[in-house]
Amino acid sequence: MLYLRVPRLFEDLALARLDGRYPRLIDKLTRVQLLILDDFRTHSLTDQQRFHLFEIVEERYRRKPP
Repeated sequence: MLYLRVPRLFEDLALARLDGRYPRLIDKLTRVQLLILDDFRTHSLTDQQRFHLFEIVEERYRRKPP
């Protein structure tokens, strides 16, 4: 199980993309059995944030079908 606040997740993803940790972070997020995202609708999502979220959901779906 992994609990994350969405604003912090997006900060971490943006930084990870800049410093080369992005593939490892996505892998970590897709391997965890239960991913809990909190504070999801406290702010509007940018195009980049929507892309990150879609990529996480898509990878989780490909690895662990519902």
